[in-house]
Amino acid sequence: MLETKQTNTTPAKDYFDIILMDATGEVSAKYWDVTADEKEAFAAMELVKVQGSVQTYRDKLQVKISRIRKAVEEDNISLTDFIKAAPISPNDLINTIKRTMNEIQDQHIKTIVAYCLDKVEDKLMEYPAAKFHHHAYFAGLAYHIVRMLELGDFICKQRPFLNVDLIKAGIILHDIAKPEEMNAQLGIVTDYSDHGKLIGHIVMASNWIVEAAMSHQIPLDSKQVVALQHMVLSHHNLGEWGSPVQPQLPEAVALHYIDAMDAKLQMVEDALANTAETESWTPMIRGLENKALMRLTFDE
Repeated sequence: MLETKQTNTTPAKDYFDIILMDATGEVSAKYWDVTADEKEAFAAMELVKVQGSVQTYRDKLQVKISRIRKAVEEDNISLTDFIKAAPISPNDLINTIKRTMNEIQDQHIKTIVAYCLDKVEDKLMEYPAAKFHHHAYFAGLAYHIVRMLELGDFICKQRPFLNVDLIKAGIILHDIAKPEEMNAQLGIVTDYSDHGKLIGHIVMASNWIVEAAMSHQIPLDSKQVVALQHMVLSHHNLGEWGSPVQPQLPEAVALHYIDAMDAKLQMVEDALANTAETESWTPMIRGLENKALMRLTFDE
């Protein structure tokens, strides 16, 4: 965050009110006596190099910046050192998703998945899975898909009556339109797109499945097309959660619970990671009915 404000002095002087952040957290900062050129040069969501001193203001740490400049290639820095990001590199995540796609045996299903994935592959490298609730960070959506694929692989082995191709395809496609639903930069969602607000990622993904079928002369009433549409349209399970239909295929039931399990356990993991080890309870977790969780430890 970066805002230009003015002091209460006479005459008033411009200064930057900044939130500096890296992958470990954030801190408030002030840069005084901002020049006109500096107001033009700096914007929010940029990597910068700063020099300054740490002070205490109203019982909180604050950085008084003495020098600031934009980061350059010679600084030899990695973007993911400064933003919250998936613990696996985006390239590895995308490669896992593509490898799984290529394992799909049904050619119609594989063709449809490839068509939809190609629409958003570049954005999938960085987009979060949500604005707030879960995997809300750089490459969070791809990480969510890969973790779901791991769960899906286990469940298909445990429940061999499930169609493996549909499970794999449903997992890859269920949130595939999220990058078109949200406006995001560096893994942070700033707003929802017009299409996101008016149509939503569930219906957009269903439409993409139809587009894929039409582009490759796959009959729209084929079992593969209808099954994939149903899985995407039903994966939120209830109308009040965004699904126009409830799961009515075994694979659709599995997809809903795989999605819910990964999302909710990620909320738990993130809450625990962001709670000091000296604290027994996490803050309230909005996605878990505003419940706090206790960190249980056993004395050895």
